[in-house]
Amino acid sequence: MKQSARCVLASLFAMVFTSVAAVAQETPAFDAQLDGYSYPFPVGTFEFTSQRQTLQMAYMHLKGSDGMPTVVLLHGKNFSGSYWEQTAKFLQSKGYSVLIPDQIGFGKSSKPAYYQFGFPQLAQNTRQLIEKLGIEKPIIVGHSMGGMLATRYTLMFQPDVERLILVNPIGLEDYLQFVQYKDIQFFYQNEVKKTPADIKAYQLKNYYDGKWEPAYDALMAIHVGWMNGPDWERVAWNNAMTYDMIFSQPVCNEWADLAVPTRLIIGTRDRTGPGRGWMKTGVERELGQYQNLGKETAAEIENGELYELEGLGHMPQIEAFERFRVEFEKALAR
Repeated sequence: MKQSARCVLASLFAMVFTSVAAVAQETPAFDAQLDGYSYPFPVGTFEFTSQRQTLQMAYMHLKGSDGMPTVVLLHGKNFSGSYWEQTAKFLQSKGYSVLIPDQIGFGKSSKPAYYQFGFPQLAQNTRQLIEKLGIEKPIIVGHSMGGMLATRYTLMFQPDVERLILVNPIGLEDYLQFVQYKDIQFFYQNEVKKTPADIKAYQLKNYYDGKWEPAYDALMAIHVGWMNGPDWERVAWNNAMTYDMIFSQPVCNEWADLAVPTRLIIGTRDRTGPGRGWMKTGVERELGQYQNLGKETAAEIENGELYELEGLGHMPQIEAFERFRVEFEKALAR
């Protein structure tokens, strides 16, 4: 490696570790359900029984104008509902009501010691919350892993969904066709040894194209607080349990079954490919080629439309909200 390249890499990693250290010093320790961590809107709790245990599902519910539909925002694997703040404020300004749940195992919701996580189960949990709040015919929006959940929810409850909007969803390809199966213990061992620096380095590379903004520190605070807190092993175990459904419960083989208007918003720089590190022997497929996956998926959906955001990555709603907003408004148009 040339000397100049080594200097650039050294500077990059120094930035990562210095910033992470600052976040770690400023972030308090959080328990499993983030007591003491403030969300952008009032948080409600939906208590229900599932798999022989009583669970609490946290959610934020913003009221809009009469006659306007509710938009349900489903978060990704590495996030909670709180990262939808800017999107939710925009929606409410347009008159929409907004529902933002934390799925079981995430954010302020319960972290069970054992739970059979699955997209149908999480969809059913979400459905119960929607019914409890009296919401009819919502627009379902899912980002990343939330896109897989949003798709499964829509497939299960199509007559009661106005439309489906997917924002850089994972699951546009059937990962187990190409990667080795790993059990939950494998993921737990990976999770429990992670450091804040590991998480930030991953986000810097995969979400933000190596360009960190101070605003992104807020997305780190929850992770660092959990690592500092008393329940990190429980949180890491829930993180591990929720990996299995991503690999073993694909939705991409059912695009043709979607009967509601479906819109894909795709940052084409995204290269998210779960399992890339343990490909099957002899498989040469490049996972996570979103510049192709978006087009291929939209072509399989009868009433599907694609809105591409050139040069943006896995989180267009965070990385460049104004560009995302333009395409989001098109996707929402009734």
